[in-house]
Amino acid sequence: MKLVTWNINGIRTFKSGIKKALDNLDADIICVQETKVTRDLLDERTAIVDGYNSYFSYSRGRSGYSGVATYCRDNATPSAAEEGLTGLLTNHERAIGCYGDHADFSSEELQLLDNEGRAVITQHKIMCQDKEQTVTVINVYCPRADSDKPERKQFKLQFYKLLQCRAEALLKCGSHVIVLGDVNTSHRQIDHCDPSDIDDFAENPGRKWLNSFLYSSRQEEEEEPEEDEHHKESEITDCVQMGKFVDIFRYFHPTRTNAFTCWSTLTGARQTNYGTRIDYIFADRQLALEEFAGADIMPEVEGSDHCPVWAEMKCSLLPCSKPPPLCTRYLPEFAGKQQKLSRFLVKVDQKSSQPEPKEALPGSQEEEEKRENMNPFCAHNISGKRSFASESAAPKGKKSKTTNTSLKPRGNLLSFFKPKLTDVKQCENTPGLGEFTSSHSKPKASTTSELCLGMGSMTEHIELVVDAPSQLCTSSTTGETDRTVKTKQPAPQLSVEQSDVKKGASSVFWKSVLHGPPPAPCCKVHKEPCVLRTVKKEGPNMGKQFFVCGRPQGHASNPEARCNFFMWVEKGK
Repeated sequence: MKLVTWNINGIRTFKSGIKKALDNLDADIICVQETKVTRDLLDERTAIVDGYNSYFSYSRGRSGYSGVATYCRDNATPSAAEEGLTGLLTNHERAIGCYGDHADFSSEELQLLDNEGRAVITQHKIMCQDKEQTVTVINVYCPRADSDKPERKQFKLQFYKLLQCRAEALLKCGSHVIVLGDVNTSHRQIDHCDPSDIDDFAENPGRKWLNSFLYSSRQEEEEEPEEDEHHKESEITDCVQMGKFVDIFRYFHPTRTNAFTCWSTLTGARQTNYGTRIDYIFADRQLALEEFAGADIMPEVEGSDHCPVWAEMKCSLLPCSKPPPLCTRYLPEFAGKQQKLSRFLVKVDQKSSQPEPKEALPGSQEEEEKRENMNPFCAHNISGKRSFASESAAPKGKKSKTTNTSLKPRGNLLSFFKPKLTDVKQCENTPGLGEFTSSHSKPKASTTSELCLGMGSMTEHIELVVDAPSQLCTSSTTGETDRTVKTKQPAPQLSVEQSDVKKGASSVFWKSVLHGPPPAPCCKVHKEPCVLRTVKKEGPNMGKQFFVCGRPQGHASNPEARCNFFMWVEKGK
């Protein structure tokens, strides 16, 4: 039995096809986080994959945000499945149960904690040492704490507390438990690229929670990999006060350094392996000791800012003959059943004239927020609307026309066109029309139109000024004394020198107005052109631009990494 967890940073990571990506991961149970898929955006290609059955959890408050999914091969079909940790989202048969004590949580807190689509739980039958047992797999995407939003720090800690409550309750009910996913906290200093850069590293509340959740991290540091299993078993048995779960990767690789699973894409930190390990596979201590055969990270797999983590067990899976009701293949739009019209209708409260504005979830993550474990370099406006009261009310259901009572006069279309003197071109030959001379009577109007007259031997350029713009040509001159044909002198031609001077002056003007970005300086260490950045964080420097070294972020001791060059862009440049 093999498990894989991967924060895919959007289901679109599987560009070559979901089935191909799942097959390449080569696992029986594949748990993905940050799918960014809501219920209305789930398509059949994503929900139903040949050879797999899938289980999704969606964000209820925001589109393109959070979300987790578990794909199980047909030979690993679960016996039960449910969405969320609280049980509030479970209204179907074959649920898992064992929710624990929620006395420390208010009903509103429980609703919010399960509202962001951060957990999917599947339960499987396994054969361990010729004995059928149950293992529950909890796929989680833990919240990120934002330093600018204190309420999110509390939200994250409450989610940790709820996760631990559910996992330990399942253990108490007699099931083995595996918790895997993006926990969003690096546990120890060995799991961070530069822990000395963070003040009070060990005092972080998330790390304190991990210390209480996991089995004796200090003892694991002191143990040798070659230590016999009997000694490990005795220590696990004697350690009653410690956590009930084991970090499977550190169980097999207790001293490996630079084993990271997440890197900042904004600074190109993956090129220098300047990251953190925040993706885990946890298992209860007995299962870790008896059944796990190996675990590792997969940094060679790209497509996201995280990499997958895998673990393999000795036991075999006992698939269920039929997937539980949470499986996506039972969704009405994918089940091939005719749907009722009432499913597409929403009951509206007629008493309320206006819908109440929905409050955003507390401190939801933004797409370009940086993770806490990385320490990178560093009114209502209703006046515009006008209501016009009408003496007689319009019939209900019909739109009444409103008239514009603005005091400003409407402009004439012809006022946008300036009269200009142009050469008269030949447009048609008019029979019986004599030769025009340059002395005719004055016009009645100032509106001009370009005229074209075919006049045989006439060689002069003329312009005819007429009263209406639609009159272009005339076929006779008899009795018409209110038109004027005037001779136009050809405009003087500019010399080549004058034209070049004019173009040069125009070029200088536009360059002064539309100047491009300032030239990039070279950094002091690598002598390479720097890159231009803009401050996006709120504060006195927001919107200002600066130059930094163009190389990817890395440790200060790495000569291939970014140097500490920094320069503000001066105003006006």
